[in-house]
Amino acid sequence: MNFQPRGISDQAIQGPASYQSQIEAAEALLKTQPTWNGVSAEAVARMRLQNRFKTGLDIARYTAALMRADMAAYDADPTKYTQSLGCWHGFIAQQKLISVKKHFGKTDRRYLYLSGWMIAALRSEFGPLPDQSMHEKTSVPALIEELYTFLRQADSREMNDIFRAIDAARKAGDKAKEKELIEKIDNFQTHVVPVIADIDAGFGNAEATYLLAKKMIEAGACALQIENQVSDEKQCGHQDGKVTVPHEVFLAKIRACRHAFLELGVEDGVVVTRTDSLGAGLTQQIAVSHKPGDIGDQYNSFLDCEEVTAANAKNGDVIINRNGKMMRPKRLASNLYQFRAGTGEDRCVLDSITSLQNGADLLWIETEKPHIEQIAKMVDRIREVIPNAKLAYNNSPSFNWTLNFRWQVYDAMKEAGKDVSKYVRADLMKVEYDETPLAIEADERIRTFQADSAKRAGIFHHLITLPTYHTAALSTDNLAKEYFGEQGMLGYVKNVQRQEIRQGIACAKHQNMAGSDIGDDHKEYFAGEAALKAGGAHNTMNQFG
Repeated sequence: MNFQPRGISDQAIQGPASYQSQIEAAEALLKTQPTWNGVSAEAVARMRLQNRFKTGLDIARYTAALMRADMAAYDADPTKYTQSLGCWHGFIAQQKLISVKKHFGKTDRRYLYLSGWMIAALRSEFGPLPDQSMHEKTSVPALIEELYTFLRQADSREMNDIFRAIDAARKAGDKAKEKELIEKIDNFQTHVVPVIADIDAGFGNAEATYLLAKKMIEAGACALQIENQVSDEKQCGHQDGKVTVPHEVFLAKIRACRHAFLELGVEDGVVVTRTDSLGAGLTQQIAVSHKPGDIGDQYNSFLDCEEVTAANAKNGDVIINRNGKMMRPKRLASNLYQFRAGTGEDRCVLDSITSLQNGADLLWIETEKPHIEQIAKMVDRIREVIPNAKLAYNNSPSFNWTLNFRWQVYDAMKEAGKDVSKYVRADLMKVEYDETPLAIEADERIRTFQADSAKRAGIFHHLITLPTYHTAALSTDNLAKEYFGEQGMLGYVKNVQRQEIRQGIACAKHQNMAGSDIGDDHKEYFAGEAALKAGGAHNTMNQFG
C-alpha cells in the first residue's frame, strides 16, 4: 500500500506543489502563449492551489491512504483511534472541519460519517422517511459530492485569506511576514478528510451494490459501510424487525464493493462490514450447505428448529438435515425463519470473522447499549482468529447514554456491596441525581468511553450517526423560544450572533463564508481595475472586523 502524508502539498498530483514552484510553472506556461494577455502567473498559481482535488477519485485515493495509515497507527497504539460526526449537509461538514482546525490546529484522525438514516430523514424527495432504504439511492453519492464540494471550498476560503494577507504584507514591505505566510501555504493541511459512507444493505443484489458503490467512490468515498440485512426488509439498526441474509449473499456484496474500488483505481479503499445479528432474530433464507460445518451449515445451525417425523409433518414443510435428523425450521406467517433466542453474540462473531476472511477491512457490530465489556467479549473471540480485527462503533443517539451509564454504575456499586439506598434505579434520569457521586462517576465513564473502548474493545473508529440532526433541532428550538417570545431580536443577538463573534465562529462573516471575497479576487484576476467588487467600504461585513 502506498500511504501518503496529510499535507495537501504532498498530494499525488501533476506538477510542482509549493507556492513559488507553482508560480514558476505558470510563468513558464504563459511564456508559450503570447495571446493570453493579462493572465497573471501568481493568480493561476493561487487558483490551482485552491483547487488541488480535481475529481472525486482524487479525493477517494487521497483519503483512503490517510485512513489506511491511521489503521496502521492504531494497530501499533490504540490511543490513536479516530472519530467522526454524521453530517447531513455539506455546510455542516464544512463548519465541523473549520472548527476542528480552529480548535486543534489539524484534522488528523477526524473523519466524516454519512448516515443513511439522515439521508432518509432529511434528504429524500419523498420527504422524511424511516431508515428502511426507501430513499433514492442516488441521494447517497449526491451527498458525498456535496460534502466534498463544501470541504474544498473551505480550503479555497482559508487559502484566499492567506493570499490577501500576503498581498497586505507586501504592500507594507514586511518581508518576514510574507515569508511566514508563504510557509503556511506550503504546509497547508486540507479540510478534505475521509468519509465513511453508509451504503445500507446495498439497495438490491450484488450488481446493484456494485453500481451504487462506483457512484459513491467516484463522488469521493474512500470507505463504504455495508450491513448484512435483507435489502428490501432493511431496518434501522436500533429498531425491531431486522432480517439478516446468509453469509454467501453478504460476501457477494463485499466483493462487489471491492471490485468497484479496484476498477476505479482506489486500491486502498476500505470496506466496513456491519452485522445486525445481535438484534436480528429473523432470516429470509435458509443458507445453501454442501457439507457439514461449511458456512451455510453454520448459519443454519442457529435456526430455531423442531424434529420432524412422519406423524407431525405438515403440508409445505421445509426440512433440513441436522446431524442425521430431519428438522423443520420455525417459519413465521411472513415467510421468514426464526433464529434461536440467545444466539445473537455467536452470530455476530461468526459474521465478523467470515467478513474479515473475505475482504472486509473493518467491522461494525450494532449493539443495543454502549457497554464496553459486551463489545470486548465479542472482539476477544474474533481476535482469537483475526488478531488485528478492529471496529467502527456507533456512539448512537438511540442510546440513552445518561441512563445506561447510571445503571452501569448503580449495578457495579450494588455488586460491590456499597449502599445504594438513596438511589431509585428506575428514576436515575431525574435531574435531582445530577450532582450525586453516582452521576458524576457515570459522566466520567461517558467522557472516557471512546478512549477506554479503543483500548479494551478494539474500536478504531468512533462515530455519532445523527449528532447534527439533534443539534439542529435543539438550537432551532432555543432560538424559536426566545425570538418569538419576549426576548424578540435579543434572543437572536445574545444567543447567536454575539456568541459567534466572541467565539470566533467564521460564519459570523457569512458573506465571506459563502465565497464573496473569493469571487471579488477572481473578478480582479479577470478584469483588473475594471472589476466591480462586493467587498468595498460599504459592505456590512466590515462591521465584524
